[in-house]
Amino acid sequence: QVQLVESGGGLVQAGGSLRLSCAASGRTFSSYAMGWFRQAPGKEREFVAAISWSGAITYYADSAKGRFTISRDNAKNTVYLEMNSLKPEDTAVYYCNGRSGTIQALRKADFASWGQGTQVTVSS
Repeated sequence: QVQLVESGGGLVQAGGSLRLSCAASGRTFSSYAMGWFRQAPGKEREFVAAISWSGAITYYADSAKGRFTISRDNAKNTVYLEMNSLKPEDTAVYYCNGRSGTIQALRKADFASWGQGTQVTVSS
């Protein structure tokens, strides 16, 4: 299983931007579809964005579409989430995770473990 370390979160005003990073270990990283998920206080974890192994295909939740951009650098074993026009409802702990195969496989995956996540807080 890939080891994941999320970073880049912080406190930002509404309308601001953040870039999250997910550093992954494992020699099979480049073959993994990767995704970002988030969990707000009192809420269930939800899907945010995903990217295929090559980076050619991306997919976003409606809440993220048009504001967030997921990208990856396989040479650095890192996945990014650029978040623009942040809203208070984006406040959550953000996690990344991966699955060998397609974005569809990632969306269906029952992940055995998660990283520590990174806190994003958007003030009104």
